[in-house]
Amino acid sequence: MTFETPSTAWKDYELIDCGDFCKLERFGKYVTIRPEPKALWKKSLPDAEWRRMAHTEFIPGGGFSTAGQQDSGSWKTLRKMDQQWPIVYQPLHLTLRMGMTSFKHVGVFPEQAPNWEFIYSNTSRIVNNAGGAPVKVLNLFAYTGAASLAARKAGADVTHLDSVRQVVTWARQNMELSRLDGIRWIVEDALKFVRREARRGNVYQGIMLDPPAYGHGPDGEKWKLDDCLYEMLCLVGQILAPKDSFLILNLYANGYSSLLADTALRSALNLKKDADIECGELVLRDSFGKALPLSVFARLKR
Repeated sequence: MTFETPSTAWKDYELIDCGDFCKLERFGKYVTIRPEPKALWKKSLPDAEWRRMAHTEFIPGGGFSTAGQQDSGSWKTLRKMDQQWPIVYQPLHLTLRMGMTSFKHVGVFPEQAPNWEFIYSNTSRIVNNAGGAPVKVLNLFAYTGAASLAARKAGADVTHLDSVRQVVTWARQNMELSRLDGIRWIVEDALKFVRREARRGNVYQGIMLDPPAYGHGPDGEKWKLDDCLYEMLCLVGQILAPKDSFLILNLYANGYSSLLADTALRSALNLKKDADIECGELVLRDSFGKALPLSVFARLKR
């Protein structure tokens, strides 16, 4: 099992401090305060210093999800700032639009940067081996699309799927800001789409999955991770190319471990013991050295 953090070459993001169930982050020129349930230790800086540095703070209090967790609220402006602004992921020269949502998100999950690097390097490898043949990559539960951009940057034909039209529009803006084009955009329920692709016999050289614990498709379809994940992985196994391919499974849900992700992937795809799978956690480290683990992953390469 490995622990991975974003490259130090990424100058537009910094976890300044974390603790007392919050995190102090810099995205480009603006600093935010957001809730973080996993930061259960004490802050390194005093509260007054957090508020001196921050431009905005997310205040929970708008409602509860089906998991019983508070998932919406509002932003309190502490210093003058733009409502939307760009940041650059320097290692891949990707430009991402930032913005404040009612669900505390700002348009990027910075801990995912190691996955973007994996996508770019493996897509490049497969493109180089393809001899000019199309290389197809599918991004499921794709959000604002940094993973899609990484695959497109490496030369793949990318299908980007999310059930929320607004975030697909946001992802398209990120593509344009990054001076890329040609991504296929789909607003649909992920499980329904993958079932159809399996029936049609369509095959992809790369597949990324970042499923939520709970969710809904555009037509009210229900997604519950515990009930749906294994079926999804079995279907994904049917549409993943048997060689010169890769797959990433990323999980944020509490109670899920990287070992669980590894075992589920091996079982669903009926992989041999010597399959090239790595699993671990995606971690952010603040400027005081504290490690904040945020998601688990399993990655297959073949």
